[in-house]
Amino acid sequence: MLSIFDSLRDVNMVSVTVRMILAVLCGGIIGIEREYKRRPAGFRTHILICLGAAMTTLTSQFLYLELHYYTDMARLGAQVVAGVGFIGAGTIIVTQHQRVKGLTTAAGLWASAIIGLAIGGGFYEGALFATFLIILAELLFSKLEYRMLENAPEINLYMEYTDRTCLEQVLKLYREKNVKVLNMEITRATGSEHHNACAIFSLRLNKRCKVELLLDAIHRVEGVAAVEEL
Repeated sequence: MLSIFDSLRDVNMVSVTVRMILAVLCGGIIGIEREYKRRPAGFRTHILICLGAAMTTLTSQFLYLELHYYTDMARLGAQVVAGVGFIGAGTIIVTQHQRVKGLTTAAGLWASAIIGLAIGGGFYEGALFATFLIILAELLFSKLEYRMLENAPEINLYMEYTDRTCLEQVLKLYREKNVKVLNMEITRATGSEHHNACAIFSLRLNKRCKVELLLDAIHRVEGVAAVEEL
């Protein structure tokens, strides 16, 4: 442990102030990245969760050390770890194309709560290092993830089309490009001219077939209304 924090591990006015300010800073740093990407839970949400979690640990310590309530100091913190999941669940949505969004934001909220608990308990080194690693994961590792997805051998495509002939042409296109169809889900049109049929394909690409080129080729098939990667 770093000796510079030794004087701040006791519960006093100075340490409480430092812990609350540090919770705001760490939560804000994580929240800025989410705010920049226009996610549901952004700057203020992460600050409030991190600060609230820090206050939870501080309250547990105050009850034990100052008021001498000899209870389990970890009990309040355990409730934060479980309860913050309800807030995280509110950021997760499933789009009309069955695409799940918001998982990273939910995980960030949960991690912010854990960092707040660590700060409230005086574990400054762990909180600061965790904040650094979270920002590293959200900024640097996300680029690595996108690059891996570009070269992924298996993809899922969502397609809207007008008639069965169009679907047959798309399947023929897959065979020509040596793309293997692993799974296919089809939803029939409702009979209304305003609703197209849709299909979800699970595909295995070969090394010479890029996702962008395949999407462009499917777009050019007559009768395809829309196509995108899930």
